[in-house]
Amino acid sequence: MSRLTDVVRFYEVIAELGRSAGERRLCNCDGRMAWPARGVYFFFEEAETRSTSGVGRRVVRVGTHALKAQSSTTLWDRLSQHRGVAGTGSGNHRGSIFRLLVGEALLRRQGATCSSWGMKQDLGAAATHLGMPREAVRYQEAGVEREVSQFIGAMPFSWLRIDDPAGPGSERGFIERNAIALLSNLGKDSVDAPSVGWLGRHSGREPVRMSGLWNNNHVEEVYDPGFLDRLALAAGRSIE
Repeated sequence: MSRLTDVVRFYEVIAELGRSAGERRLCNCDGRMAWPARGVYFFFEEAETRSTSGVGRRVVRVGTHALKAQSSTTLWDRLSQHRGVAGTGSGNHRGSIFRLLVGEALLRRQGATCSSWGMKQDLGAAATHLGMPREAVRYQEAGVEREVSQFIGAMPFSWLRIDDPAGPGSERGFIERNAIALLSNLGKDSVDAPSVGWLGRHSGREPVRMSGLWNNNHVEEVYDPGFLDRLALAAGRSIE
């Protein structure tokens, strides 16, 4: 089986998931909605369409959560970290690699700089490193955080319910890393290449630019074709 054939099958499963389980945008979501405890999510962008494997939007990010043993993070916990704070548009890119990557690309596309963006694991550590007050660092990042919230909030996404135990050996982790490896164009013949205007082309990270995904991990890995059977089974259970 070719990679193209596998990508086509992947999108057949995702399309059925979207038709049956629905599709949402984070700008319209909150924790009061019905969410499974755990799952895998697939983000799209309106202007990013498939050009090789068929028609429709292409997946631009795949993710999950609770890949550490004993983690209590829920699917909504993770999605809300990507969304930012409802109403204000503020957010914490240090708690979301998705936000970090989008913010970096926005800054580079604008030819702008934010000295603290992506620095350290928390705001206080970044402020100490730069010798700046915490609020000064928060203020200089605020505009970028709002742009990121607007960008990610507008992206349609579907989700797959897989309520398995937390840990690195979870079914969610298996499906996430293989879906990323399948869709990534890094080091491979291009399938569904990103558009010329895709924001990710401005990323300072080669894994993002070359993969065509807002993912930094698993883009160089070789996928296991058998994951598609497990994806289809999980999708079937998710929409029952």
